[in-house]
Amino acid sequence: MFSDHLIESTRRKFLQLSAAGVGAASLSGWMEVLAARASAAPTPTPGKAKSCILLWMDGGPSHKDTFDLKPASKGAGDFKPIKTKAPGIEISEHLPNLAKVMNHGVVVRGMSTPEGAHPRAKYNLHTGYREGQGGLVYPSLGAIVASEVGRPESSVPAFVSIGNRSYGAGFLGPKYQPLLVQDPARGVEDLKSLVAEGRFTNRLELLQEMEQAFQGEYRAPVITDHKTAYERAVRLMNAKEAKAFDLSLEPTASKAKYGTGRFAEGVLMARRLVEVGVPFVEVTLGGWDTHQDNFARVKSLSEQVDGAAASLIEDLKVRGLLESTLVIWMGEFGRTPNINTRGAKPGRDHYPKAWSLAMFGGGVKGGRVYGKTDAEGATVVDQKAGTTDFLATVCELMGIDHSKKNETSTGRPVQIVDKPKPFTGQIA
Repeated sequence: MFSDHLIESTRRKFLQLSAAGVGAASLSGWMEVLAARASAAPTPTPGKAKSCILLWMDGGPSHKDTFDLKPASKGAGDFKPIKTKAPGIEISEHLPNLAKVMNHGVVVRGMSTPEGAHPRAKYNLHTGYREGQGGLVYPSLGAIVASEVGRPESSVPAFVSIGNRSYGAGFLGPKYQPLLVQDPARGVEDLKSLVAEGRFTNRLELLQEMEQAFQGEYRAPVITDHKTAYERAVRLMNAKEAKAFDLSLEPTASKAKYGTGRFAEGVLMARRLVEVGVPFVEVTLGGWDTHQDNFARVKSLSEQVDGAAASLIEDLKVRGLLESTLVIWMGEFGRTPNINTRGAKPGRDHYPKAWSLAMFGGGVKGGRVYGKTDAEGATVVDQKAGTTDFLATVCELMGIDHSKKNETSTGRPVQIVDKPKPFTGQIA
């Protein structure tokens, strides 16, 4: 039997958590995901991509200094375009390795989106909705993929965010929240038991007995969620797939190709996670808000991206995973075609009116460009694509019905992507 003090102490803790709306403890941001109760497996769909890796360039990269150079324009800047393995496509000289794999990619140069402030633009590009629209918190692309493609029986999470906390599940609930890995070199430390195996098992059994007593008294769904959370956490701790989070197991030569630093390590981890069946991984590289010192900063950031992203694409190809893995390089907007004159080191400001992103693998026909900007890179003059058009295209590549309506907690139906014009037919 348990002491009265222990039971009362735990009872108070449970009531505090329930009052706060907390259903489970945190496990690197994923205990809520582990709390998801079993649901029916998703219906097979025709999309070629089974996984998506989003390389998120936080701050908004300059399209004119990466994938849509305009060397004869007024605000061309210092960078020169180079030829790529895809005939007719040129990109920045500071992306030479990506140039070698552009035959597997599509450059979307016609992005034009509604938000020019960082928080609102990031929310819009992640969710397809504008912040505050309809009074809801909308699910991000990662959560949508997790809910539509993820396998409920899997021991690993369906949505992993590496390097920075991403936008989460919104009204879909904690079931589809991402697992956050702040430092890929350290992996998911919460999965390592701090006590001997026997003591760990005894503590789990004690917890189970206590929860049975609480459930008999309160019969709240949060108790079942909490119980399931720990069961799934233990499954992950014991699963062979958890080794994907341990970069020390990657061969030295393979690791070296990606480069050094958290972004490179995050991209490598993303590849390892896709290999064990994780359907959505987001890896963040910050620093692209280049109002000042644009050219030195974009050069440095491009060099961080180049080796890691190209190695990812090459590795996926060699492993037979590129056709089933969609790799996206993008930020929340582009930057001004003209160079500002503030300060000693010029830069570029926010610019959502015309910008670029790149997509590789996942069923796209490589070596293509979708969309075109004018001579200054200031306006989309052909094949304009908005936020919802892009997200619907991603859904179609992954076999997700973007017209499907999910219900909020109040029973309100909300379409996954609202009123899009996907361009899948032009790139796949």
